[in-house]
Amino acid sequence: MRNTKNYMSLPYNPALKERARALRRAGYRAEVLLWNRLKRKQFYGLDFDRQKIIANYIVDFYCAERQVVVEVDGSSHNDKVEYDRKRDAALESFGLTVIHLRDGDVKFGIEKVMAFLRNHPAFTETGVTAPLDNRPQQDA
Repeated sequence: MRNTKNYMSLPYNPALKERARALRRAGYRAEVLLWNRLKRKQFYGLDFDRQKIIANYIVDFYCAERQVVVEVDGSSHNDKVEYDRKRDAALESFGLTVIHLRDGDVKFGIEKVMAFLRNHPAFTETGVTAPLDNRPQQDA
């Protein structure tokens, strides 16, 4: 069940609505692969949104129940280290956990990515950090 309080309490910029729709329609491969594993409550019965507007940002995936943002970082993020740092800080200031996944890991190792997410403290009841072995690695 969507945590309406967490969902509706976040700042929203309506000027980004069309851009968010365009991003959903664009269907970047890694995002679509991950979305096919998250949609319809397939992951721990949690409800995720795709291309959710939070403040002046559009996040790839958002789970209101756990207050988690999941970002798939492709080559477009290579030159945006400072922007991403500021964006993460802004999102975290709303009490959100931001998880970054590499585009290549999602495309070429979706099972490892899903294992990483299943073991991530944001999605476990105990909050125990996943062993480093379960973190996604870039396939060569």
